[in-house]
Amino acid sequence: MENILKKKQIKSKRRHLSRTGYLYDLKMNYNLYLMILPVALGFIIFHYLPMYGIIIAFKDYDLIKGYMSSPWVGLKHFISFAKDPYFPRVVRNTFILGFYSLLWGFWPPIVLALLLNEVKDGYFKRITQTISYFPHFISVVVIVGMMMEMLGPKGFVNNLLNAWGKDSIAFFNDAKYFRMLYILSGIWQGIGWSSILYLATLSGVDQELYEAAYIDGANRFQRVWHISLPSIMPTITILLILNTANIIDVGFEKVYLMSNPSLYETADVIQTYVYRRGIINKNFSYATAIGLMNSIIAFLLLYVANFISRKKGETSLW
Repeated sequence: MENILKKKQIKSKRRHLSRTGYLYDLKMNYNLYLMILPVALGFIIFHYLPMYGIIIAFKDYDLIKGYMSSPWVGLKHFISFAKDPYFPRVVRNTFILGFYSLLWGFWPPIVLALLLNEVKDGYFKRITQTISYFPHFISVVVIVGMMMEMLGPKGFVNNLLNAWGKDSIAFFNDAKYFRMLYILSGIWQGIGWSSILYLATLSGVDQELYEAAYIDGANRFQRVWHISLPSIMPTITILLILNTANIIDVGFEKVYLMSNPSLYETADVIQTYVYRRGIINKNFSYATAIGLMNSIIAFLLLYVANFISRKKGETSLW
């Protein structure tokens, strides 16, 4: 009798495993896996397979000899970058620009989402969302071109200053204005698009919580502070962790378009320096070494931010 019961238990466990295993899930949800297949292939082809190329960071890469035949030099290019006279400047500028972008650019979308969630007029809310989303779809080249037109010697801002009896300001020739322009334009371009996740989270909050708080005498600010904000806090934490890695990865295109040699004191970052030193001068191994080091630092920042979040709260990436 005991043997029969054991056999039945074993069969029941096998049946349960067969219905909860990966193959069973694949069979039952094959249509969903087919939908993500193009994205997965795109990541494999354009992100993972090219990772083999990082070996040239440890070689003196020669286009003629190729990956395998180029001579190994170990950490030569990493050491060369650390000893480069421009190393302190580009690292400092990258960290400052990334940190300020996170400090001043992370919270405006949260505030916008909380404000829009309180708007009851559907027409006004849709118009506001459309206006705030629109800059995200404008090319960075166009954004920088608009800034140069508005802030140029004969632009709207300087004409306004002259009308007030003030002297014109050379915004794109004075290094002290670069960071301000970069951060403000980034906030304007991304505030609406970045608020979408917060608005989506707020739309799932039970309205009975607001009604109960209203009956208990809570004003609008108290309802936002004690209901809306805690509801999106997990989303805020996840996005903050992800954005922490961007402190060292401020991007290339916008900085390159906005900068010129007169602004290098504050505008020269790792990405633009790699382009000049590695790509233009065809020193591909040097450029790869700096890029690899940049990626490692970004991963460490991400790991530390996730570790702190996991220790101090309940939300983390892993």
